[in-house]
Amino acid sequence: MLSPTIQPGPEPLHVSLVAIPEAVVSTLSGIFDVMNAFSMVSALDRPPLQAPPFRLEIVGQQSGPLQLASRVPVMVERPVAEIAATDIVIVPSVVLADNRWETGRYPELVTWLRAAHDRGAILCSACSGIFLLAETGLFDGVDATVHWLYADAFKQTFPKVPVYPDRVLVVSGARQQFVSSGASMTWHDLVLYLIARHVGATAAQSVARAFALQWHHDGLAPYIVFDGPKQHGDSAIVGVQEWLSVNFSVGSPVEEAIRRSGLAERTFKRRFTKATGFAPIEYVQRLRVEDAKRRLERTDAPVDEIGWRVGYEDAAFFRRLFKRTTGLSPSQYRKRFQIPHYAGGAERD
Repeated sequence: MLSPTIQPGPEPLHVSLVAIPEAVVSTLSGIFDVMNAFSMVSALDRPPLQAPPFRLEIVGQQSGPLQLASRVPVMVERPVAEIAATDIVIVPSVVLADNRWETGRYPELVTWLRAAHDRGAILCSACSGIFLLAETGLFDGVDATVHWLYADAFKQTFPKVPVYPDRVLVVSGARQQFVSSGASMTWHDLVLYLIARHVGATAAQSVARAFALQWHHDGLAPYIVFDGPKQHGDSAIVGVQEWLSVNFSVGSPVEEAIRRSGLAERTFKRRFTKATGFAPIEYVQRLRVEDAKRRLERTDAPVDEIGWRVGYEDAAFFRRLFKRTTGLSPSQYRKRFQIPHYAGGAERD
């Protein structure tokens, strides 16, 4: 059950949508349009809403035009220095240059975010917007999520923040005042959550129908592409990883990898797990499932044949492993990710 901390009253809730140069325009504008669209979708509700529940404002360090990461300008309506109180703050997705976030560039925003939290505001991030929020220190020890492509960079920059990139939406804090959404389009889930929390489930359903938005009920595991870490400095293990990336489907791949490494079995397994974060057999399984995902997306080959091609003679085991790893059965995954025939995609193998 949703337990809101702020209820809409006679006045709409004030939503501050933070714009910085690294922000992604599609996320910022998408959130703005959906949360600002109750005049259009309220007719779908019975009875209709009497007044808009949210008042959105694009805010930043300075007012005026601001060019975002994709070189599209937006108009910052007010500097945060002029905003004494707000109910909800949302930091949209940001682009990280060279996969790094440089802290300390927006001290005024960080100070304002802390003050907004102290005055009762809910702090929200879409995707990589959590990088800016984490600078406040308020997320230390608080569960959060981030785009899986930025997860390692986030962990290195903010090691005190527990981050779960496979989770769609994480709501944390004693009064549920911290809300983060995961990869890219999970801003849909963030917006629908905020609408359901503060306006009601019926309103959220109406908005979802009007905009064809969807909750990512199956989590983000199906979307994550496995790429074993190789920047760990253990050259013997890197060499084995390179071999496994091509030969994961052979019989007894772990035993062959041990032989090729020239290490004792116990030493190999210890060093491999320390370097990659995965036990050797789990690493092989991830590689096999990743190849199976590509085959399901790009071919019409039967599932059992795909399982055999990636290294599993036991079709039932392959199906169980695939679902355990991705959260979907192979057939569900194919239905979700295969390019539809009407899209006229490339010819399938």
